[in-house]
Amino acid sequence: MMRFLLSCALVMAMPVAAQELQLPFGAKQLTDRVNPLTSYDLPTGPFANDALPVRTLEGRVEKRSWRVGVGAGTTLQVLAPLRTQLQEAGYDILLDCAARACGGFDFRFGTDVIPAPDMFVAVRDYRFLSATKGDQALSLLVSRQSPDAYIQIIRVSPGTQKIVPIVTEAERPAPSEKSFSDLLKSDGHAVLDGLAFKEGANTLQEEEVPALQALVDALVTDPDLRVVLVGHTDNIGALEANIKLGKARAQAVRELLVGRYGIASDRVQAEGMGYLAPIRTNETAKGRDINRRVEVVTLSR
Repeated sequence: MMRFLLSCALVMAMPVAAQELQLPFGAKQLTDRVNPLTSYDLPTGPFANDALPVRTLEGRVEKRSWRVGVGAGTTLQVLAPLRTQLQEAGYDILLDCAARACGGFDFRFGTDVIPAPDMFVAVRDYRFLSATKGDQALSLLVSRQSPDAYIQIIRVSPGTQKIVPIVTEAERPAPSEKSFSDLLKSDGHAVLDGLAFKEGANTLQEEEVPALQALVDALVTDPDLRVVLVGHTDNIGALEANIKLGKARAQAVRELLVGRYGIASDRVQAEGMGYLAPIRTNETAKGRDINRRVEVVTLSR
């Protein structure tokens, strides 16, 4: 805890250099996503009257996230030195709020958040800040999952528009399909297709087992590969129950990998995300079916 507080004090003493914030000591970057020209809805006020006030910005959008050990440290202790750096660099703070004041659940799911496991947001324990400086804009999102804190920074700056040529259907090249192993290498994660969980169930049917072969092949081919299986659910039921259900689904896959295919147990972990990271709408039966899935995420070697 003392080490974390000392790192925060050091960060507060550092200016913003080259438009980069100085993060707490020991912060590990989890993702770095840059789009040269897109749009971002920058929250400018708390969620109220069934709406989130935003300013839609266009330009180069950079999305990055970090994890840092904080022990018993609070989200304010993480955010405060970053806020100080922005103020000293001449940024105007548009919104600075804690979870409940921001709008709690509605705000968290109304704003742009990097998908798990690269970002984690506890709906009752997070802080958000948005700021602008000239043609630059930035948002900070900090949350905790003890003993770690997660930091998300989204930055918008002027982008360069590229002319996109029009390609006729006849000229369009055939799409290249990446193998499961290639997806893991290039994206760091991939969905285990073919596992169809029924609503509220965590059991695998015998005919679904071949869907695991691609993962088994990847693990056998690369003996140093370690993964975490993340179980996802639809939004039917309470969050805590869905997190447990998601983990049970991931654990069912893990047990098959270890018991039937002989994969070492220390190479495969199982976690649950519940309904916090949907890839389709939960408003339709088809969307809920797709959201009930197990995703493979590679771990650092």
